[in-house]
Amino acid sequence: MLGYVVLICLAQVAYGASGLSYNGLVQTPQMGWDTYNAYALDYNETTILTNADRLVSLGFRDLGYRVVIFDDAMTERNRSANGSLIENHTKFPSGLRSIADRLHASGLYFGVYSSAGRFTCGGYPGSLGYETTDAQWWAGLGADYLKYDNCYNEGLSGTPKLSQDRYASMSNALNSTGRQFVYSLCNWGDDKPWEWASTIANSARISGDIQDSFSMPTSSCPCGPEEYYCQLPGYGCSVVNILGKASHITSKNQPGYFNDLDMIEVGNGGMSYDEYKVHFSMWAAIKSPLILGNKLDQLSPQDYALLINPAILAISQDPAGSAIQRRIRTEVDDKDQYGFGEVQVWSGSLANGDQVVAFLNAGNASRTMQYSLVDVFGGINTNENAQKGWDLFDVWGNQTLMSNEVASQVLNGTLAVGNATGYYNASDASWAQGLNQSNPLLFGTPVGSVQGGGVLSANVPRHGIQMWRLRPQEGMRKRDEF
Repeated sequence: MLGYVVLICLAQVAYGASGLSYNGLVQTPQMGWDTYNAYALDYNETTILTNADRLVSLGFRDLGYRVVIFDDAMTERNRSANGSLIENHTKFPSGLRSIADRLHASGLYFGVYSSAGRFTCGGYPGSLGYETTDAQWWAGLGADYLKYDNCYNEGLSGTPKLSQDRYASMSNALNSTGRQFVYSLCNWGDDKPWEWASTIANSARISGDIQDSFSMPTSSCPCGPEEYYCQLPGYGCSVVNILGKASHITSKNQPGYFNDLDMIEVGNGGMSYDEYKVHFSMWAAIKSPLILGNKLDQLSPQDYALLINPAILAISQDPAGSAIQRRIRTEVDDKDQYGFGEVQVWSGSLANGDQVVAFLNAGNASRTMQYSLVDVFGGINTNENAQKGWDLFDVWGNQTLMSNEVASQVLNGTLAVGNATGYYNASDASWAQGLNQSNPLLFGTPVGSVQGGGVLSANVPRHGIQMWRLRPQEGMRKRDEF
């Protein structure tokens, strides 16, 4: 764990972090990979090590995707006579400590899972009433991260105080181990965790579980996109459903605590490329943790290039930790097959004075989207930002993305990722250092400028996105913004 602590301390020095994190960790959103969305309960040691090896060989680790989370079903279904959890040696014949050591030796972190209830969601032993016992057990295995679910909670929910107390018990238990854990609540937005979780955790889920769909409604996710405080959060929630809920609480993020919009579905095949671009871009810009939920040995070149886009990841890992905010939401007549159709404009600030602007077309047809800077920056620094001149950088431009040909070579092992055009190694130079050095991969493709009081315009595909990084024009930048 020493490497993790050192990295965090360096980040605080380099970024001037505010130290608001309850445990000093996760000054920018955590990144990694989780077993659940691709494998559910059916994973084992081979599954873990295969995907961990791909995190390293494909360059994900050196972009920041470092935690490997063993989700539900990592133990036996019963406890020992003394109440401790029991390793499943059928699934993990080398033993969890040995696997953890291999992960650590590869520069990765070991993430574990449980539920703040009698059982986990899959029917394995939960940690309610066993917080200290389980925290000590995980610490003994060398764990670095806990994802903590909400199943079988014995009715200890329904008010923020009930939920906070239940999750605080595990927070205290983790802290008492003497080992530093990143603590990620998975309570589905139950009892408004964005109001209280930052004092006990590093992130908290804000909705029911994601499904690999852009807009398909399901009866299992009964609350609509604008019903952000949902008493039946459920599961099977689409990208636009979760985005709608997130739009109401983006101000709750801060270095050390982030709203969690659930795992990244890119690579699982349920959405189009344009829809996956929306999903990944918005999760990054809203500062959700970026936890991959796919099979890394089955990625297409296009999906691989999408997930390692350095211009998007530089926004995700911006040291300010501030989420972009929705400025405009307008329904349109061209609805998709599920009756959903609207356009949205989002914008927000980055640490160096840059801005992020996103035009989201959730309608059923391609369209030209055009808005004045006053509209784009509505509600925040309207006069100042609307009157500035900005240089525009397309974060999905050709100069940023790795080509499919190069991505294919990396995936099949004929080209080392470190030699691949379009790859940025954030272990060699942090995101902040790369921005200070004006590394073009982190900005995107330059596509012109807009003058103060001007208009932004883009042709945006169906279920697609146009996202820019806006930089103050040269004569308007402060010395510390270069």
